[in-house]
Amino acid sequence: MDQFLAAVEQLRNPELRGKPVVVGGDGDPTKRGVVSTASYEAREFGVHSGLPLRTAAKRCPDCVFLPVDADAYNAVSERMMTVLREAGGPVEVLGWDEAFVGAETDDPEQYARGLIADVKAATDLDCSVGIGDNKLQAKIATSFGKPAGVGRLTTATWFQILGDRAPDAIWGIGAKTTAKLAALDITTVRQLADADPQRLAKEFGPTTGPWLVLLGNGLGEREVDSTPYVPRSHGREVTFQRNLTDWTEVGAQIARLARQVAAEVTDRPVARVVVKVRYAPFITITHGTTLPPSERWPPGAQPVAEPLLPLDGPRPTADSWAVVFEQAAAAALTQFTPGRAVRLLGVRAEFADKPE
Repeated sequence: MDQFLAAVEQLRNPELRGKPVVVGGDGDPTKRGVVSTASYEAREFGVHSGLPLRTAAKRCPDCVFLPVDADAYNAVSERMMTVLREAGGPVEVLGWDEAFVGAETDDPEQYARGLIADVKAATDLDCSVGIGDNKLQAKIATSFGKPAGVGRLTTATWFQILGDRAPDAIWGIGAKTTAKLAALDITTVRQLADADPQRLAKEFGPTTGPWLVLLGNGLGEREVDSTPYVPRSHGREVTFQRNLTDWTEVGAQIARLARQVAAEVTDRPVARVVVKVRYAPFITITHGTTLPPSERWPPGAQPVAEPLLPLDGPRPTADSWAVVFEQAAAAALTQFTPGRAVRLLGVRAEFADKPE
């Protein structure tokens, strides 16, 4: 979907069409938070996803800032996904606004234009479609189709289109990896494709190094997996408008978040409780505590056929389940260095199972 969150807001508020719109946080650019989506008009001022809201306001004082409205975006997203599934092929959902569609057709461009028209009819929003021989190529090709168009990138055209570009033109390669590759005199996709896998294995590890060479050659998965997405964890976090310097307050906030997460995890066993601390200005560290088997199941949950813990003995109550989380989070917190200014805290439950 093109500029999805901003497009939904412009659809709901027609007076915003053609104006620079930023969606992020609670919509207050004077507070800490980041841009979730910027409209194309806002992007002309250098505003993009992940940018601090305060920085966005400096770059574009005339931007309209709006809070994230997850319910509205979920509703539109579901209509879009329904259209894709009705096309007949497997659909692999990547997020609110993005999915892979598997298709066998002699005219992929016409097929893609049909999807664009059907999504437009169902949502009144624009989308772009990328075509490729695999998911990597199709993902990258969407950038050539935006806005509201079709892009195509195949094995036959891979080096013609991407060969002289920097490695970060490839989906999955970021700025840090690109910088490390540049230190090895690998500055283009073509050079990455020709690199020695063993050399990169020494620099990036035995799995990542050869994988980067495969990416450089445009190789990737072809199968579109329509299995519904099942989250592997559930968590909550909070960004503080003023840094926390009192570690007692940090502990109290972690306890509050741990109890909140415990109350929301009701039907799946939990293997680990993880605490996230973001120190000022922007250094993020995580530590976790593994739960013993006897404390992994929430109260009222139905254990699987081969339980992950002994079922004899009393089951936890809602309060004792919260205590388990709070104590595990407190134990994880002891692994951090106290005294440093903290701007964000989070607690996450990592699930012990993968439902059918």
